[in-house]
Amino acid sequence: MIKKVVLASLLVTVIFGPSYAQKKKAPQPPNIVLIVSDDHSAPFLSSYGYPQIKTPNIDRLAREGIRFTRAYTTAPQCVLSRAAIMTGRNTLDVQMTRFSAPLDASVTSYPELLRKGGYHTGILGRNFHLDGNRRVPETVTVLEKYGLETFKNRVDYLNVTGNRDSIFQQYTEFLDKAPKNKPFFVQVGYSDPHRIFNAKNFEPDPQTLTLPAHWPDTKGVRADFASYLGEIQRLDSDVGRVLEDLKKRGLEENTLIVFIGDNGGALLRGKGTLYDLGIHVPLIIRHPGLIKGGAVSNALVSGIDIAPTFLSVAGLPVPKDITGKSLTPAFADPQQGGHEYIFAVRGAHGQGLPTNSSNFDLGRTIFNKKYKLIYNAIWQIPYHPVDFAGQPFWLELKQQHAEGKLDEKYDKLLFADRRKMFEIYDLEADPDETNNLSGKAEVATVEHDLKARLQEWMIVNRDYLPLPIAPEN
Repeated sequence: MIKKVVLASLLVTVIFGPSYAQKKKAPQPPNIVLIVSDDHSAPFLSSYGYPQIKTPNIDRLAREGIRFTRAYTTAPQCVLSRAAIMTGRNTLDVQMTRFSAPLDASVTSYPELLRKGGYHTGILGRNFHLDGNRRVPETVTVLEKYGLETFKNRVDYLNVTGNRDSIFQQYTEFLDKAPKNKPFFVQVGYSDPHRIFNAKNFEPDPQTLTLPAHWPDTKGVRADFASYLGEIQRLDSDVGRVLEDLKKRGLEENTLIVFIGDNGGALLRGKGTLYDLGIHVPLIIRHPGLIKGGAVSNALVSGIDIAPTFLSVAGLPVPKDITGKSLTPAFADPQQGGHEYIFAVRGAHGQGLPTNSSNFDLGRTIFNKKYKLIYNAIWQIPYHPVDFAGQPFWLELKQQHAEGKLDEKYDKLLFADRRKMFEIYDLEADPDETNNLSGKAEVATVEHDLKARLQEWMIVNRDYLPLPIAPEN
């Protein structure tokens, strides 16, 4: 049974105080639209301070809502990170550490809870990745034999496509058929800026771009980066269509709109790694009745925080097994809420055996606002691209490395024979994560503390990797 006006008003009262609640009573809980970009690292939006990209529609959400500067996914890979977003629980907790695994029927997703609470629910657009992989016939047989594809039973509307126009058609179809006496939730997923890049008409001039400081500056790197940014600019135009449609329908004022990247981009030291470009994503939330426009939060927040936020806004209870924290305190005070430490998991990647990605790498990370620890469980594996091993810019870098022409700094970052088992970075002094302090006396106490906290988290979540602190001899 849907929560009445009393509960919706109660939520507003908790966040803003009784006088605000009296002014802003809503006839029903807010609608919720979750827009998910694919492989989208946080720096690359104009509202996040990247000057050579134009994203006016997403910027509008930031201007009219709250922008989280330190939002992180629980993994640098689609399936793992989306499982945590969908459940409010970390990747290990829901047993989703392998890329193509289906979410077990026993694990409750937040759309199910919204549905039970009276919402009309839908998931559409880009593959949401949580029903397993149907590209392998032998896998399809198993999925069907054991009934492992569960999302058709979890939501009212389910439709998957990668085609841009089809996504918008699905979105309008969902809204056209949604009951008028119910609030709705819909996840709109886009493929951009996932490889393969094909948004040529949206690409900026490669020569105008500011590259991340830990990338080599070559013609190929610039061209590839311009193609990536073109995908984001095209994505922005698609987001604009959704926003305009909500406005035409008169739904803007009582709809919570959330924009988030599922994980970092398939870029150098990005997707598939636990570095910043792999797990740091944009997160913007807009609702004119709940959030004062132009707010900026620097709190550490995680993908697991989305589910409890939606449930809180809907006036529904948050189950005890959800470990994320609602972001609603930040709606009133942007610096409230968040976590002291963020954890993330690097699990097996790809649909099957190795092709052009680093399939077997395994790792964990823990960090606070100051220090970050990366635990490379298979440290013997050198850095390897995820989703771009055959791209011209990477082949160009490999050739420069082979010929001894690549700058030593980049050669060490990209082509070392093996990695260190532990990496620790001072995020304030070294935001590009290039100066590994692990083993140095000045961070010995910090390093041990982070390892101990990571060890606790791994034990509690029944992690299968060896623990980072070895037993004494």
